[in-house]
Amino acid sequence: MFPYKTSFILKRKIKSPLYLQLANQFIALIKDRKLVPETKLPGSRVLSELLQVHRKTIVACYEELHLQGWVESVAKKGTFVNANLPELQQQEFLEKESKNEQNLIGFSFYKDSFLERKSFDTKDDFMSLNDGVCDVRLTPINDIARIYRRISSRKTIFKEMSYGATYGNEKLRKTLSSYLNKTRGLNTSKENILITRGSQMGIHLSAKLLLQKKDLIVVGETNYTSADSCFMQQKATLLRVKVDENGLVTKDIEELCKLQKIKAVYVTSHHHHPTTVTLSAERRIHLLNLSKKYNFAIIEDDYDYDFNYQHSPILPLASHDTNGNVIYIGSVCKTVAPVFRIGYLIAPQQFVNEAANQRRFIDRQGDALLELTFEEFIKNGDLDRHIKKVMKVYKVRKELFCTLLKQHFSDVFTFEIPKGGMAVWIKLNKNYSWKTVTKIAKKYKLEIGDWQRYDQYKLNHNCIRIGFASYNEEEIYELINRLSKTMNTVLNLEKL
Repeated sequence: MFPYKTSFILKRKIKSPLYLQLANQFIALIKDRKLVPETKLPGSRVLSELLQVHRKTIVACYEELHLQGWVESVAKKGTFVNANLPELQQQEFLEKESKNEQNLIGFSFYKDSFLERKSFDTKDDFMSLNDGVCDVRLTPINDIARIYRRISSRKTIFKEMSYGATYGNEKLRKTLSSYLNKTRGLNTSKENILITRGSQMGIHLSAKLLLQKKDLIVVGETNYTSADSCFMQQKATLLRVKVDENGLVTKDIEELCKLQKIKAVYVTSHHHHPTTVTLSAERRIHLLNLSKKYNFAIIEDDYDYDFNYQHSPILPLASHDTNGNVIYIGSVCKTVAPVFRIGYLIAPQQFVNEAANQRRFIDRQGDALLELTFEEFIKNGDLDRHIKKVMKVYKVRKELFCTLLKQHFSDVFTFEIPKGGMAVWIKLNKNYSWKTVTKIAKKYKLEIGDWQRYDQYKLNHNCIRIGFASYNEEEIYELINRLSKTMNTVLNLEKL
C-alpha cells in the first residue's frame, strides 16, 4: 500500500490552504508515476485520519484534482487516478543534475549575440562603478507619492484605469508639449508626442520604423551601446564616424552621404555617450542641412539635456528643425530616478502615429496613474525645482571627483573635466590595461564592470566612462581610495 501518511507535508502557518497544498503534492506524485493511472485513492475519511486533517479538506482536495483532470470519481467505487493520463516523457538525470531541472530548456530559440551583456553579482561590501546615473536618494519621493495619492483618490479616477491610448496619457502629452516648447525651443503639439517607457523604447521604435536589413545608419566611432544593439537587431549596417571635442565630425557624414544612401544618423547631442562632449552649434546646423539635402532622419537622443554646469544648455537640434527630419527622444528617468519609466518620442505626426501602432505589440499602454502624477509634477514646477536642487549637488560632486582624480592619478589617467552630464571619460595610460585593473580591483572590493563595451569599434582608445553623480562626498573619497590601492598594485606589478 502506498505510504500516504509519510508522503505529504502540510504547512499550517503559510497562506496556501491545506487542500491546495495536498492537491499539489498529489499532482507531483502522479506526474512522477508514484501514483500510476487507475490507482484507487483512499476514501476521504480514511485519508483525513491518516493526515490528521478535517474530512472537508480531503473532499476539497479531491474536487480540485477532479476539476483539473488528474482523478476521476466512479459511483459507489471511489476516486481513481485518471486512467487516460499520458506518461510524461522524462530524461534520466544524475542525482546532482536533477537539482537544476529548472534551468533546463526543451526547445530551441533564437538569440542575438550582440544583445548579450555581462552580469556582475556584486556583494554588499563592494563598490561598483557606473557610467553616469543620478543619485536616487535625492528623489523627491514624498512629493511624487503625495501627488499619486491625491490622483488615486479622485472619484473619477476609474476612467483612467481601463485601456487607454497607445500614445500615452493625453494630459501628460499636452503638458510635455508646453513644457518642452518653453524650455527647449521646440514647436510641438500633443499630436507630435508619444509617451514611452524611457529613452530606450523611443530608440527601439525609431529603429523599427526606419531600418531594415542593410539600411545604413551613421553613429559615432564611440557610441551608446544599447542604441547600437537596437540598430543591429534590425540588421542595419552601422557606419561609424569620428568623434572629437566638438562631437560627431559632420564633414565625415557629408562624405558618406555623397557615396551612399543614408537612412538615419544617431546623435547624443547633450552630451555624447560615452565621451561627454557636446555637439557644437556649427555642427548642429551642418547636420540639419545635410538631413534636408539627403533626406535622412536624425535620431536625437537628448538624455542629458538638463545637466550643464558652466552655461545654459545649447538648444537641441529639434528646436531648429523646420523640415521634419528630427526624431527627438528624452525621459525623466535619469533626471528623477530610473524607476519612473516616463519618456517621450517627438516627431512629425505621421511618424508618431506609426510608432504608436508599433508600440501596441510590445507595451499596450503606459502607466496612466504614473503619467498623470508626472503631468502634475511637471506642471506644478516640481521638476524644475528638483533639477535646480540636484544640479548644485552634482556640481560639487563633479568638482571633488575630478580634483581627486588629478591628485591621485595624474600619471595614469588623463581626462577632460566635463561641462555637463554625470560622468567623466577617462583614458588609462597605454602601458596598462583595464583588464588587469578590473581583476586587481576586485581584491579591494571594487567592481569596474564591463569596460569592453566602450570600444565596440576596436579603436583601442583605452578609455572608460565613470559616473560621479550617484556617490555622496564620503563615498567619492572611499571610491578614490579603493581605486588608488588598485592602481598602486597595478603599477607595482608592472615594475616586477
